[in-house]
Amino acid sequence: MSHRPGDRVPAEVRDALAIGLAVGVFGVAFGVLAVANGLSALQACAMSALVFTGASQFAAVGVIGAGGSVPAALGSALLLAARNGVYGLSVARFLPPGRFRRLGSAQLVIDESTALAVAQPDEPTARRAFFAGGLSVFVCWNLGTAVGALGGGLLGDPATLGLDAAFPAGFVALLLPLLRDPGRRAAAIAGAVIAAVCLPFTSPGVPILMAALGVLPVLALERRGRPSA
Repeated sequence: MSHRPGDRVPAEVRDALAIGLAVGVFGVAFGVLAVANGLSALQACAMSALVFTGASQFAAVGVIGAGGSVPAALGSALLLAARNGVYGLSVARFLPPGRFRRLGSAQLVIDESTALAVAQPDEPTARRAFFAGGLSVFVCWNLGTAVGALGGGLLGDPATLGLDAAFPAGFVALLLPLLRDPGRRAAAIAGAVIAAVCLPFTSPGVPILMAALGVLPVLALERRGRPSA
């Protein structure tokens, strides 16, 4: 995903815009679901702007809709949001210097912006992909939430429209370019196996966190294969 001579818009920016539009559809589903589970339109829009992590937002709204307490909803949301802290380790070098600028940029550390950045061949392109992806998703996610929250009564159940499948499908599409490398492919398979094993025995969100352990055997094998100094 590089910028070829003659291209008016770099490929990574085009990818970011396409992903943003896809996530916006998923934002519509969140807006509908949030209002259906008792949030006001203003609360749904505020959550998307301030929390800005779809999986955590859906988890919190789902718990509240099922009659759970606010602490239970917060706990589920935090479990899923913990992965963004891991993403921060990967993209920290792309963020601008300065405490306040980095703090503002941290709001854009999400699945999509991270996946776009780490797939780039060099740091300048990765930085452009990170910010293009983060801003595109932020704008489209919040617009989608507003549409769903304000017009949810006209759209009906998100599941009947297939909107609930938009985010998982988009996330899988983001992962595909990263699986060309054998090491990353092995880590992804190991993580999927760990998550599948944990799924019946753990709370929602925990299998996703446990899947991160899939990188450990790959790292161990890579270190064993390196020649000693």
